[in-house]
Amino acid sequence: IPDQTGPNRGGRSMARAAEESLDLQYYIWETDTTGWLLLDEVRRAAERGVRVRLLLDDNGIPGLDAELAALDAMQNIEVRLFNPFVLRHPKPLNYLFDFFRLNRRMHNKSMTVDGAVTILGGRNIGDVYFDQGTGPHHFDFDVLVAGPTVAQVAENFDRYWDSPSAYPAGLILPQPEPGPTTSRIVEAAVREAETLRGSAYLAAIAASEIVDRLRSDTPDLHWTTLDFLTDDPAKGIGRATQDQLMVERLPEIFEGATQSVDLVSAYFIPRERGVRILSDLAARGVRVRVLTNGLASNNVASVHSAYMGYRRQLLSAGVELLELRPDPSVAPGSRAFSMLAGSPASLHAKTFAIDGAQAFIGSFNFDPRSAALNSEMGVLIDSPKLASRITAALDAPELTYSLELTRDEKIVWRATDADGSVHEFQTEPMTTFHARALVWLGSWLPIEWIL
Repeated sequence: IPDQTGPNRGGRSMARAAEESLDLQYYIWETDTTGWLLLDEVRRAAERGVRVRLLLDDNGIPGLDAELAALDAMQNIEVRLFNPFVLRHPKPLNYLFDFFRLNRRMHNKSMTVDGAVTILGGRNIGDVYFDQGTGPHHFDFDVLVAGPTVAQVAENFDRYWDSPSAYPAGLILPQPEPGPTTSRIVEAAVREAETLRGSAYLAAIAASEIVDRLRSDTPDLHWTTLDFLTDDPAKGIGRATQDQLMVERLPEIFEGATQSVDLVSAYFIPRERGVRILSDLAARGVRVRVLTNGLASNNVASVHSAYMGYRRQLLSAGVELLELRPDPSVAPGSRAFSMLAGSPASLHAKTFAIDGAQAFIGSFNFDPRSAALNSEMGVLIDSPKLASRITAALDAPELTYSLELTRDEKIVWRATDADGSVHEFQTEPMTTFHARALVWLGSWLPIEWIL
C-alpha cells in the first residue's frame, strides 16, 4: 500500500470491523490525530467484546503511560510492553544501568483482525507516516494480507506476546486513576476529530470501502505466494541463534537475482558484508540500485555519518546510488508516488524488488541495528505488479539525486527536475556547511554497531 492514507483508512476501518480479536504490534505510537483516533478505536473494540492485545515497544510511546494503564484495566483488553523502562521519567536515565537490554527494541509493525487479515510493513502509528500533519512526511509501504500467511503472522505475534521481553503493563505502568479510566482517550479523540485535519481523516475513513471489499464474495485481492520472514523474539534478550535471525535469510535471496536488485532503505549502512554482496551482484551483470535518504532528508544524522563512508566503495563497484530529494517535484502523469510532491519528504521505507518479479515489504532497515539488535519482520511476495511499484520510485529522476564518481574519485549529485532540467552539486545538496561538518565529525565516533 504505497498510498500514504490507504493503510491509515484501512487500519482504522479494520479495527472498527473486528468481531472476535484484534492484535496490534508497533514500535511507535504517537499522541497526534492518527494515534488518538486509532487508540480510541481500540478502546471501542474492547467495549463491544472484541479480545484486544496491544504489544508496544516501550521506547516509542512517550506520554501514553496513563492511557495505556487505563486500557489495560478494561475488560477484553491486555497491554504488554517490550523491553520496558523501569524508571518512567526521564526514560534515558535507564540506559545508565541497563544499556544492553534497553538497546534491543521491537521494531515489528502489524495489525491482525479476527485472525483473517493483517496489515504489516514499515509504518508506525503517527501522522507523519500517513501523510497527515505538518513537517516532512515519511514515505513508506504497508501490505494487506489474507490467506495462510495471516496464521504465520498471528503465531509470530503470540511468540512475541509470550516472550520474556514482553511485560504486562500492570507491572510497569502506574495504576490508573479512579473514575472513568479511559476518559482521557475519549476526550483526546473528540478533540482531534473536531480539527480540520481530524474531520478530513474521519471522512476518508467513512468513505473507505476496504472492509466491504474484503467481505464480498470476490474480494479485490492479488492472489500469489508469500514467504514470511521474521526474527525470533529471543533476539530481544540477545539469545537468538544465527539461524533465528532474519538477516541470515537475505543473502540467499539477493544472490538469487539474475537481472536486477532495486533496494529501498531509509537507513542504509551496508557494512562490509553488504558491500560485498551488492558488489558481487554488480560484478556479474546484475543491475543494482539503492535508494536511501540524503543528508537533507535523513532524520537521523548519525546514520548518515556511517552511510557516507560506504558510498565510494559501492559506486566504484558499479552499484547505482540514489538519494531522496527533500523537495521532490513530480511531473504530471509520472509513475512516481504523487504524495511526495509538493511537501517536504523523508524516506522511511524498507523494501526491495528482485528481477522485477519479487518484492519484500517489512520493517527491516539495511543497517547494523536491524541486523543484530532490533527485532524485525516482513514478507517476500511473488508479484511483478508490486515489484514494479517499488521500481517506479527508482525510475523517477525527479524524486532523487543520482550519485556519480568523477575521475578524481569525488562524488557529484545530479538532480533532474520535472521539466527535464539537470542540476549538478559538488557537495551534499540543500545542506549547510555546519550540517556537513557535524556528520563528518560523527563519522569518527565508534558507534556504527548500534545504528
